[in-house]
Amino acid sequence: MEQSDHHTERSTEMKLRTRVIVPALAAAALVAGGAPLASATPIHHTSAHQGSGTVFVQTDDPNGNSIVAYDRTRSGTLRQDGIYATGGKGGVLGGAQVDNLASQGSLVRQGDHLYAVNAGSDTITNFKIVGDRLVREQVISSGGDFPVSIAVSPTAVYVLNARSGGSIQGYLNIAGHLIEVKSWNRQLGFDPGASPEFTSTPAQISFTPNRSRLVVSTKGDGSSVETFGIGLLGSPAKEPVVTALDGRAPFGFDFDSRGHLVTSEAGTNSVASFAVRHNGILDLLDRALTGQQATCWLVISDNIAYVSNAGSATVSSYRIAADGTLTPLATTATDPGTVDAAVSSDGRNLYVQTGASGIVDEYAIGGHGSLTRIGSVTVPSGAGGEGIVAR
Repeated sequence: MEQSDHHTERSTEMKLRTRVIVPALAAAALVAGGAPLASATPIHHTSAHQGSGTVFVQTDDPNGNSIVAYDRTRSGTLRQDGIYATGGKGGVLGGAQVDNLASQGSLVRQGDHLYAVNAGSDTITNFKIVGDRLVREQVISSGGDFPVSIAVSPTAVYVLNARSGGSIQGYLNIAGHLIEVKSWNRQLGFDPGASPEFTSTPAQISFTPNRSRLVVSTKGDGSSVETFGIGLLGSPAKEPVVTALDGRAPFGFDFDSRGHLVTSEAGTNSVASFAVRHNGILDLLDRALTGQQATCWLVISDNIAYVSNAGSATVSSYRIAADGTLTPLATTATDPGTVDAAVSSDGRNLYVQTGASGIVDEYAIGGHGSLTRIGSVTVPSGAGGEGIVAR
């Protein structure tokens, strides 16, 4: 294991408070300005559900973003079920080839709601999940430029905007309905002209498992992981606490069952595990080189990390021990341009987006996290797309 990287703080430690559920009337009183609503309109649906779950895949098409729904069969293979327009447009960061958004978490679920970014329209879409169908309920401003990632909790939702130096915008989550809170906007202050854009802009935002902090990975410009303390009603600290990872370009991350943060490091093609201190600083636990190229996306299931290597068209898997030690398990081939991935809620299947041709590869998860390929589907208008959720 390596010694922890240098840590810096940009603000005084903020006392953390327990999050509370806000009644709708009290919550509305806090809002500086309400976000516009889209009518709750059912969108295109093609067939009756006959599977063991659903997988939602975002196209990020600049001509019109959409979510393609797939039924999971009992064997874990996918069958297209419906296509749902988000009411916004996808976008492409400068220099991107197989990963238009160069981000993780652009499509996320909280309960019976699905949230998607529309990077080309500077909006986010709120869908209600009704069985295996989607009903579009809101299309609202992202509060910034080029949204790429969303963090969700039962009481608050945050979006990460990648361009114009980066920013985050928060919303009250009232039974799935989002209300923008103008005062919950924070500018990240990165170089808006950094190039190439797709390696310089921030990558992901997520809550810690206890929802006491928001975590942002910055990729190449900041080359850091930044955490914002979250106050009583969901408001973020004025400034983040910064853990510098010079030259490592942290990208996708997830949390194991013990609350360890595990992140990919695109700059060094490595995976690293950290303990998150109460003040938001990260302490390095372990680090491992993948031996692959463009190590960028990461998802954890049953304390096994599955890491997407876009440049090598592979997925690397690692077991995460109780102390955060990373043990390599296998490297599995995918179609070209390996990007975002999701594990089904029953833990039986891994679904991996591959951006070169817009293919989703299907894998059965066996003992010790082993992967066996069982098929693939091509997503309509899905080349370069990112964002996948599996139920």
